[in-house]
Amino acid sequence: MRKIAYSLAMVLLLAACNSESTDKSTAEVQTKQEVVHMEEALLGKWRGMIEIPQSPLEIILNLKELSGSISVPAQGISDFAFESIKYNESDVAITINLGGSLIKIAGKLKNETIEGTFTQNGQSYTITLKAYTETPVTYEKLLIPVAGGELKAALEMPDKGTGELVIIHAGSGPTNKDGNTIGAGSNNSLKMIAENLAEKGIASIRFDKRGIGDNTALIKKEENLTFDLYVEDVKAIVDYAKKDDRFNEIHLLGHSEGALIMTVAAQQNDVASLISIAGIGRPADEVLMEQLSASLPPNLLVESEKALQQLKAGKKVETVSGQLQSLFRPSVQPYMISWLKYDPQHEISNVNVPIIILQGKKDIQVTEKDAENLYAANNHATVHYFDKMNHVLKDVEGDRDQNLASYYNPDLPLTNGLIEEITKFIKQ
Repeated sequence: MRKIAYSLAMVLLLAACNSESTDKSTAEVQTKQEVVHMEEALLGKWRGMIEIPQSPLEIILNLKELSGSISVPAQGISDFAFESIKYNESDVAITINLGGSLIKIAGKLKNETIEGTFTQNGQSYTITLKAYTETPVTYEKLLIPVAGGELKAALEMPDKGTGELVIIHAGSGPTNKDGNTIGAGSNNSLKMIAENLAEKGIASIRFDKRGIGDNTALIKKEENLTFDLYVEDVKAIVDYAKKDDRFNEIHLLGHSEGALIMTVAAQQNDVASLISIAGIGRPADEVLMEQLSASLPPNLLVESEKALQQLKAGKKVETVSGQLQSLFRPSVQPYMISWLKYDPQHEISNVNVPIIILQGKKDIQVTEKDAENLYAANNHATVHYFDKMNHVLKDVEGDRDQNLASYYNPDLPLTNGLIEEITKFIKQ
């Protein structure tokens, strides 16, 4: 993450951490307001991005005639009241006092879109907002005891449950319980898995990883996050679920990096099976070097290789070029050290429950070779390939651009046959 983006995120995070003593709901705050003449189309909820370089940040504004509030899902900020709001025809001007930091938002309604600027600490960024209606919550909200507090999770229950429960773990980076990467659009892949399984009578628990979305507050500093902490959270969820009489069988499902997390967790917990979707079958440093070789000049590629070797040896990298800070910044190095020590083939070889490996042939991030490696490492495993499935579990037929466009399209259904394959495996 660039320095400028990191400083903004930290301001928001600090405000969220102090919200119990400083926040008041919109209804409790007498917001300063001025209405010269207002287009009624401005009223309501608007969602969009603060276009911070390298790290767009999602915000939601709730505009009312005399008041309003801001939510920042990635920072755990919900309905924080405006200090003032002013309307003038199609223009709106907002000020927010967030933890002592003054924020100004100026926007204009154009063709059902609000376009404008977000200014904080002397830095201004473009914002584009579109009207939206919140999707009704269909799941049961859980609070699960974990190290450092409580993990907020979503239990998707079928009308008539079969006693089977699937715990779902998202992939790498700021990916939430629905399978959406914060700041990079929505595809709702994991949300769709949960809802489709419920239609088959199978319950599921999915959750924002600690440090993300609902569970932002579980990580105060990025350097405190490790791969093993994710594995411990899975164990806490398994222990919690075993105390619920509605469930008699627990399955672990991991997507992308989540597949490796669930592979390690399957060794440490009494579960019925492991479902690995788009999981890498090589050490992470090999995959990273393969990805970086397509985009970095030779000098930075050599630096990256040396950094990965040092991190894999358990040593921090003291000096990192500015162009590589987003990947090797000091605060993320403890996580990388803890992650790079795991070899997916070795880990899956130690799993003693039935395993299914699901892989799409249109995946541009994880290859069929990865699936083959995992399959070859464990006699308990079966493998199934989907001809048109990409990394976000959607069917694509076109070029790379169409493939990537599906990452931001929540209206595309899951790949044909995916839920049926998962269901058949669970019930066999």
